[in-house]
Formats: sequence, C-alpha cells, structure tokens
Amino acid sequence: MNSARERAIRIGAPLVVGALFLFAWEMFVVVRHIAPYVLPKPTAIWEQTLKFFGDIWESFLYSGGNTLAGLLIGALLGVALAIVASRTPFVEQLLSPMAAAVAAMPIVALAPVFNTMFTSTSTTPRRLIVIIVVFFPMFINTVRGLRQVDPIHNELMTSYAATGWQLTRAVRLPGALPFICSGLRISSSLAVIAAVVAEYFGGTQNGLGSRITSAAANTAYARAWGYVVASVVLGLLFYLAALLFERIVMPWQRTAAL
Repeated sequence: MNSARERAIRIGAPLVVGALFLFAWEMFVVVRHIAPYVLPKPTAIWEQTLKFFGDIWESFLYSGGNTLAGLLIGALLGVALAIVASRTPFVEQLLSPMAAAVAAMPIVALAPVFNTMFTSTSTTPRRLIVIIVVFFPMFINTVRGLRQVDPIHNELMTSYAATGWQLTRAVRLPGALPFICSGLRISSSLAVIAAVVAEYFGGTQNGLGSRITSAAANTAYARAWGYVVASVVLGLLFYLAALLFERIVMPWQRTAAL
C-alpha cells in the first residue's frame, strides 16, 4: 500500500508542478501583456503544435535518427577504445588527451566546418558532431569503470591462467557496467543537444534545429516554441531509453533497490 502511494506521489507531484508552472506562465504573459515574439503563451504554443503536428513529427524523426546513429556509434567507439586503453597504458596516455581535446571543441565551430566538407543534403556532419560529443563521456567513464577491479577477482582469474581478454570479458566489463550506464545517461541528453544545435548551421532543413530558426525568422514564434518542445520530448525519450537499458543490463540493482 505504501509502495503504491509513494509511486503515485512520485508520478503525480511532477505533473502537478508542471501544470502549475504552465498556468503561471499563461497568467504572466496575459497580465503583463508580453509580446508573442518575447514569450508566447502556452496555449498559443499548443495550438501551433496541433496545427503543424505533421511538420513537427517529421522533424522529430529526422533529428531523432541523427541522434540515434551518432549516439550508437559514439558509445560503441568510446567503450571499444576504453577497453584497449585500459589494457595498454601507452594507448591510454595517447587517447586521454585527445579525448579531452575533442570534448573541448565547441559545436558552434565544428558544425559549419563539417557542413562545408560534405554535401548540403548529407546527414554525416550532424552525426559526426553527435559522435564527437558522445565519445568523451563514454570513454572516460568506461576507462574509470574498467579500473575498478576487485583484487580478489583479479587474483582468482590469474590463478585460472585467464588471458587478458577473458579477464576483461568476465570481470572488468561487468564491473564497469555502472560507469558505462552513467556515461550513457549523460551522453543521451548531450546527443540530442548536439544534433539540434548542429542543425542551426546550414545543411538540410528537415531537423528540429533548422525548423526552429526558420519559424523564428518568419516571426512564427509560437510555432518555433512548438519545435523546442519537441526537442525537449526527444531528449527525455533518449534519457528514458538510457535508463531502460541500465535496468536491462543490471537487473540486480533494481532487485536490490526493491
């Protein structure tokens, strides 16, 4: 009974707070006579979202596809290179500074450069930017997790004459799963941000980022906010997918919590 009540409170409380926030937003705009180009009303945003739902959905799928492709490639690349780096100190010394340098690259500077390197209709520039953004947290978190090996487990595998790969597969990777999942949670949100921001700087005009700038340029501010809301929903979906992945690969944590 208490569990059901706690679950209802956990779900209901954010919904109530969100509804109150939207109501306060609506009243603030109405009472203060805020111009639509400064801050449109939530009801106006909702109307434009329904009216242009087809276009918003198309842009949602386009940006989501770029995000998914970049996230998968960047995550797999980060984990794979982290495994290599954890077993070879020289590789780690070589890759760690490069990973930090890649993370310091601003998306605003990379997007125009990549757009000139590829055709204007190519999705490669946006996906490359997502890969770069995702790679750093996945690499750093995985390397950190692979180092967290219990000495007893290490000695046991050594006594069995296990190879380096067998030690990694049987001990290090399972032990690093919490760190990998933590990196994936961070990367899932960053991937959406990178994909949307990259669409501001040329290329095909099918994504959420390009549609936001186009609507704002045409003074359709409520519609632009509709695309912003779609971007928020996309980010939440990817974050929830990362949480679901964590529950699937680490079911024992959920059992322990219960």
